[in-house]
Amino acid sequence: MPELPEVETARRGIAPHLEGRRIERLTVRDRRLRWPVPAGLEGEVRGQTVLAVDRRGKYLLLRTASGTLILHLGMSGSLRVVGAADPPATHDHLDLVVEGGTALRLTDPRRFGCLLWTRGDPARHPLIATLGPEPFDAAFSGEYLFRLSRGRRCAVKAFLMDGHVVTGVGNIYASESLFLAGIHPARAAGRVARTRYGRLAEAVRTVLGEAIRAGGTTLQDFVGADGRPGHFSRQLRVYDREGEPCGVCGHLLRRRVIAQRAAFFCPRCQR
Repeated sequence: MPELPEVETARRGIAPHLEGRRIERLTVRDRRLRWPVPAGLEGEVRGQTVLAVDRRGKYLLLRTASGTLILHLGMSGSLRVVGAADPPATHDHLDLVVEGGTALRLTDPRRFGCLLWTRGDPARHPLIATLGPEPFDAAFSGEYLFRLSRGRRCAVKAFLMDGHVVTGVGNIYASESLFLAGIHPARAAGRVARTRYGRLAEAVRTVLGEAIRAGGTTLQDFVGADGRPGHFSRQLRVYDREGEPCGVCGHLLRRRVIAQRAAFFCPRCQR
């Protein structure tokens, strides 16, 4: 699933092609996404100018004067900037065509993504209102994680992946951040000390920053707006490296299922 670095990479890729451009039309080939594309959305956006392309967690926000398009890539979605006349492939479900003959095309083989519309403040939309702070915001800190974790028995990896705790940290980056902080992913969240949460908050920012600079991580489906894969997979320290030697101590890395998701870790470096 595209996580925060992949969505931020997509945002940076599409913004120069959309911001300040008037929407000529929205072409919907298949409304059957995770939530159906609203009927009449084509008429709502036609003629509107895209004022800004923002991101909140894993959601892209295409802001206009009359409302905001809320776009999520789901598990396998990707965005491409193409010519409006380019023929669509099987899983190309949406084209947002702007002046100048450019189209933003959503490809989503599993159809778990979404395109929704709100006339109000998108921060109050039900999908966004309950999200935790952004990892790069001042509100996200070791003290914040420590305070929120007290009494929590779930594994710290599951705690870190909870979008109500912090938004945008998915499976890959949770494993990588916990390794960098030296915390075992199965340790109970409520049993991690304040100082260790301080290291974890810094590790999250470090890992996500590295991933954004590398254009995200491509393991299967993700490509950027220019069609190129993300290259952070070359920098992964533990994720998907079961049985390989740890780059720090040389011990073999392990894999364990935690909260129905695979966790990768070094049993010697992480406690």
